[in-house]
Amino acid sequence: MRILLTGHKGYIGAVAGPILRSAGHDVVGLDADLFAGCGFGEAAPEIPEVRKDIRDLTRADLEGFDAVVHLAALSNDPLGDLDPEVTYDINHRASVRLAKLAKQAGVKRFVFSSSCSTYGAAGDAIHDETAPLNPVTPYGESKVLVERDIARLSDDHFSPTSMRNATAYGVSPRLRLDIVLNDLVASAYTTGRVYIKSDGTPWRPIIHIRDIIAAVVSVLHAPREAIHNEIFNVGRAEENYRIRELAEIVAGIVPGCRVEYAPGGGPDKRCYRINCDKIRRLLPSFRPQWTARQGAQELYDGYRAADLTREDVESGRYVRMSHIQRLLRAGRLDDSLRFSQRHAEKVELA
Repeated sequence: MRILLTGHKGYIGAVAGPILRSAGHDVVGLDADLFAGCGFGEAAPEIPEVRKDIRDLTRADLEGFDAVVHLAALSNDPLGDLDPEVTYDINHRASVRLAKLAKQAGVKRFVFSSSCSTYGAAGDAIHDETAPLNPVTPYGESKVLVERDIARLSDDHFSPTSMRNATAYGVSPRLRLDIVLNDLVASAYTTGRVYIKSDGTPWRPIIHIRDIIAAVVSVLHAPREAIHNEIFNVGRAEENYRIRELAEIVAGIVPGCRVEYAPGGGPDKRCYRINCDKIRRLLPSFRPQWTARQGAQELYDGYRAADLTREDVESGRYVRMSHIQRLLRAGRLDDSLRFSQRHAEKVELA
């Protein structure tokens, strides 16, 4: 299968490209590369790529592909809050336009990386894919809108699938430290504190990035009737945790650290648990392999191998919001989060 992988230089995409290729697919990456210079450990193996903002795609960019795996997005709640209109422009409108172009170009399958952030403030209830959606941020709302709009494009020749991923974790050549387990282990390793910014009560389902990618591979390989216009919670029931439970797991992995709560930290309004029976039933080849404890160990080993320091963490290199703000201050990005003309000219000359 010939696959266009958007966001191939992102946190998940940097791992997804090589895995999709090893599964026998012909993969071409597409990325604006906003996070150049944010590498961690060994660089990802290179794949054929197009450097382009998803807002600038044309039908010609989609010609000849059998499937699109769409990972590209402003990738978390704080970054989505920076300018909600830009978030909706990239995460919603550009994603739907991409799906329309793919359909026009004859692409058969469109796998959309959605999020369990769509459930938002859900309390202690366990949610399956039919549960009410209650996003509390522009990021979560953008995912809801894309799911709705790409579903309307489905027909006998175009099969969209929305993957509501649990909160990701795991080592990647484009590491992120603004997601919960990665952050807790980094804090424990570099400061000796498993530092919790909330009161520790919110629920989070979590999943390793390699299991997210395995779910995508299962969708690509599945019969059309199993995935056509379907929505899947991607994770497993046993991997729903309260934040404080994750902190205790990390404390059991990283020697000599202690759990510490931020003064005055209240409950995070993002709180949800998920049911994953549907993906187990319709995609029997998908069986998540990772647990939080295994993931914490992998992260700890990865940070040690790379000699991650407190200065690395505080630099913001691995925090998406901090990096984007740095590019904005330097004039390398304009207010729409496009590379400035001056920066583009320098890249062209190079």
